[in-house]
Amino acid sequence: MSFYFAQLLTGLANASSLFLIASGLSIIFGVTRVVNFAHGSLYMLGAYLSYTLITTLDLGILGFWGSVVAAAAIVAVIGGAIEVLVLRRIYRSPELFQLVATFGVVLIVQDVALAIWGPADMLGPRAPGLSRAVRIFGEPIPQYDLALIVIGPLVLGLILLLFNRTRWGILVRAATEDRAMVGALGVNQRFLFTSAFMVGSFLAGLGGALQVPRESVSLLMDMSIIGEAFVVVVIGGMGSVTGAFAAAIIISVANAFGVLVFPQISMVLPFLVMAVVLVVRPYGLFGTAASAHGGATVPEAPLRPLSKVGIVVATALFAFLLAAPAQDDTFILVLLTDVLIAMLFAASLHFLMGIGGMVSFGHAAYFGLGAYAAAIAVRDLGLPMLPAMVFGPVMAALGALVFGWFCVRLSGVYLAMLTLAAAQILWGVTFQWQWLTGGDDGILGIWPARWASGNATFYYLALAICGGALVLIRQLAHSPFGFVLRGGRDSPVRAEAIGIDLRAHQWLGFTIAGAFAGVAGVVFVFSKGSVFPETLAIGHSIDGLIMVLLGGVQALAGPLVGAAAFVLIEDWVTRLEYWRFIFGAIILVIVLVAPDGIAGGLGRLWRLVRPARAAA
Repeated sequence: MSFYFAQLLTGLANASSLFLIASGLSIIFGVTRVVNFAHGSLYMLGAYLSYTLITTLDLGILGFWGSVVAAAAIVAVIGGAIEVLVLRRIYRSPELFQLVATFGVVLIVQDVALAIWGPADMLGPRAPGLSRAVRIFGEPIPQYDLALIVIGPLVLGLILLLFNRTRWGILVRAATEDRAMVGALGVNQRFLFTSAFMVGSFLAGLGGALQVPRESVSLLMDMSIIGEAFVVVVIGGMGSVTGAFAAAIIISVANAFGVLVFPQISMVLPFLVMAVVLVVRPYGLFGTAASAHGGATVPEAPLRPLSKVGIVVATALFAFLLAAPAQDDTFILVLLTDVLIAMLFAASLHFLMGIGGMVSFGHAAYFGLGAYAAAIAVRDLGLPMLPAMVFGPVMAALGALVFGWFCVRLSGVYLAMLTLAAAQILWGVTFQWQWLTGGDDGILGIWPARWASGNATFYYLALAICGGALVLIRQLAHSPFGFVLRGGRDSPVRAEAIGIDLRAHQWLGFTIAGAFAGVAGVVFVFSKGSVFPETLAIGHSIDGLIMVLLGGVQALAGPLVGAAAFVLIEDWVTRLEYWRFIFGAIILVIVLVAPDGIAGGLGRLWRLVRPARAAA
């Protein structure tokens, strides 16, 4: 019994640490409606800054706690600068475009930290006066863990006092409930947004600083914490600090005992809990319907057939792709194949987001399902390449059919987070199901059939499959089914009022998007000859979001332009030193210069040039 009590205390200590970063994330979203992917970077900076101050000053117990608070304060200033210099300029852009901006910040911060502190992990000193363990019921419990158990509720109490006893806190609570009304009443929204971002950043920095005595400080801290922090915020209810505290306890205690009962489930347990909560309570434990959606959306322009200029450009591009093998350059053919795969993957996500209005943070799940299904069909079922290429998308569609049934019952951020949970569950199964998927070793040796083994032959096969799928997606977007999805995206109440079964149409749209992602996955696995769990991971889903939003979510050509730009830029910058910084800077420049994406920016430029040419 004493052992389980010790596990409970460990879980509560972890809950306090997790609550600090999650509460800051919740405050930022509640006020600004920004899904701040860079929150993990602020947490990492808090740890690095605290380590530097503690080891440099070495002033004992007062120096330790002073360094922790000072590190958090510096992170708050950095967060304020990010809000003023980047996010303030794009609040009127599509809300998910802000996600791309924060991901660009993540890349920049990673390389800045690498340049300042180097690649090696750093083991910080123990907290003065809390470096030993005490025995409770005979079990040794670190004193620092007991201190964290006290710090978490103390910070919660201070936040609640701030929210309930100050004018600023009342305005934050009001903005969380109805941001538009707060603005209409004349409240200085710029100050409110910046201050809320700074408070949230302070809490993230504090959470990172307090981790220095518990774990090594490394460049992986940002990505290792952000997924779990999002889970906590969503379970508790977006914008609810009290909900974040309750959810942090639930997740941390469940992890503490789950690792004893079923260690293999520890990777996906938080996401399983989140999925169950969202199915039962669509807005989290303490959330409201208003918390599901961001700020004002940008009106969608109607889809139109290709213009004469568009037809000329498309014809020229197709001619270039057809003639590419004449260069007899293996590198170019491999790169163009990657571009085609990325275009189809991004277009399938755009069909879900841009046409259907359903944001997915886990679309890579169906790309990976298609790739793994085709690989298993070849290795275990002995299917030839072409039947395996059919089997893969069928399994991806089946997976999307199952998960989509739950996902389309939600909306906004909660729908997006449930798709993330589904993807993480599939990733965990793939990682743990060693005998079938190979675990982290993946599946190797899945090469094209002999008749398609030549570089040019497989390239033409990829061009035919991906090009045909892209044409089919465009036809679906302009079909009556596509119009129903767009109608439900723009006005779900009106769509249902005229007798449309919107949920059924969205479910079918979700399944179709998953099937097209599976097509991209099967082309990928035969082009690379292998598949690994990373194809289903969060990072690949974020790549898809970046492709769509960089290109422009409001144009059918957007994901194609964004995917090509993403692959080509990534291929170029990854050869350079500090490539993350360069890539992140490029993302931020595109975000700030063309907030409607590359395709939207090119469209605006063409509209400016065309009248001038006509006048001449």
